[in-house]
Amino acid sequence: MTGSDPLRLYRTVRLIRRFEERAIELVRAGEIVGGIHPYLGQEGIAAGVCAALSAEDLVTGTHRGHGHVLAKGADPARMLAELCGRVTGLNRGRGGSMHAADFGVGVLGANAIVGAAGAILTGAVWERRRRGADIVGATFFGDGAVNEGMLLEAFNLAALWRVPVLFVCENNGYATTMPVDGAVAGTIAGRAAAFGMPAAVVDGQDPEAVREVTAAAVARMRAGGGPELVEARTYRFDAHHTFEHQVRLDYRPPEEVAEGRSRDPVDIAGARLGPAVRAEVDAAVEAELDAAVEYALAGPHPDPATALDHLYASGLTARTGGG
Repeated sequence: MTGSDPLRLYRTVRLIRRFEERAIELVRAGEIVGGIHPYLGQEGIAAGVCAALSAEDLVTGTHRGHGHVLAKGADPARMLAELCGRVTGLNRGRGGSMHAADFGVGVLGANAIVGAAGAILTGAVWERRRRGADIVGATFFGDGAVNEGMLLEAFNLAALWRVPVLFVCENNGYATTMPVDGAVAGTIAGRAAAFGMPAAVVDGQDPEAVREVTAAAVARMRAGGGPELVEARTYRFDAHHTFEHQVRLDYRPPEEVAEGRSRDPVDIAGARLGPAVRAEVDAAVEAELDAAVEYALAGPHPDPATALDHLYASGLTARTGGG
């Protein structure tokens, strides 16, 4: 999908929203160990960007990456199983929330290292283009990553080598609890100018607006235009991490949260559909996620004896430690 499709955009944002809400329930139930970084409120960005990509295009994401993986087409049931640490998950229960990947749909992985996904994707797209593949890539990062050297190095290499990577900043206003105004000098979109990259700022709460900006950038990149940057301004509705549900960190004024929640990407996308169509999509999503939860919880946990399997690409099994 590259053209406007309000039904599909709505289904994607609704799927991500309800997936995240179901995942939070499983965190509270103890089925997802260690918690998650909820993507609630930012669904329009993943939906809009991935709607403008082809099936062969590549994506890398962040520690808040469930939406990126789902929007690119990964199976929600296997994704949820991965979060629950089951062998039926996308990565056999070894990737978990922050490192989920699905190469079959072009998702090279979420990444817990701030700013690292941009460098990974730049190298991956460059290598595939060298082999003649007509692909582009999109990498997601937060406002907290724009001062990381690794990401700035990726900007530099992508610009030098004219690698068709779309750098997507999900600016939700906070790097964990640090307000962006106290952490970023200048502007985020302005970072692109130093590397000769075009940049655009878009309303990240509107998936159609994100799709339009992304589609235009992707068309230029496919034509040899080199990398671009999109700053999608958004608002995180929930906690940075579910641990906040217990510790109750106080860093966002209630009135700010209420204002941020007033522009919900699910409602913005849903308003473009009739009530009956929206209700039909909602019911289908619920049924799919009911089945996903059942599938996830039915899968076995990995055998501890296999903990060192898959450590080496060659298949070599690692030696266990001496007693």
